[in-house]
Amino acid sequence: MPTMTDPVLSPTLVSEESRGRGRKVSISREDIITAALSLIGPNRSVSTLSLREVAREAGVAPNSFYRHFRDMDELAIALIDLAGSSLRKIIGDARHRATSERSVVQSSVDAFMEQLDADDKLLHMLLREGTAGSEAFKQAVERQLSFFEDELQADLVRLAGSNQTGLFEPALTAKAMTRLVFAIGATAMDLPQDQRATVKKELAIMLRMIVVGTQTMASSRTVRR
Repeated sequence: MPTMTDPVLSPTLVSEESRGRGRKVSISREDIITAALSLIGPNRSVSTLSLREVAREAGVAPNSFYRHFRDMDELAIALIDLAGSSLRKIIGDARHRATSERSVVQSSVDAFMEQLDADDKLLHMLLREGTAGSEAFKQAVERQLSFFEDELQADLVRLAGSNQTGLFEPALTAKAMTRLVFAIGATAMDLPQDQRATVKKELAIMLRMIVVGTQTMASSRTVRR
């Protein structure tokens, strides 16, 4: 029989207390982002995540979420921005290590395709949300693609100057290459591993066709002048 010194706790209170012990005292914005990343994948879009699900994965009460993000849409856009900036660095580093047009294309394709199997799933998020996400998510992905295009354009201009080759409409050339890579990537993401080698080879050829085309068009324009 319970005594005055042994208070009876209701099942609800016991349950809440037990859950409380597993929660973190403080949490950062990065902790929430990491929790959300751990929940998404090739077959799980960020748009399907719930606030409670992310909070549970992060080990915090749902109210703690609002200290860092206004809502789930703001978290999703932060994830898309993180994915874009991280991938731009990876692929940009690969391009800068290259010394010729052919090696720039090949190293970029290699770096991109390797990200399809990366543990952080950042590329998957960009590819999914760019086609199946909400309008706000699509705009966020579009913004990241524009950043990719700007950086690629700068590299194409640098390479054309170094190799003394022409470059017709640099911005449009960079856009054509970027959009092709992401379109092919969205298809390759769902392919078995043994089929991706063919896709990668074909993608590299198509990109070189664009480069040769822009150089030829630039040369023709110079001759006409």
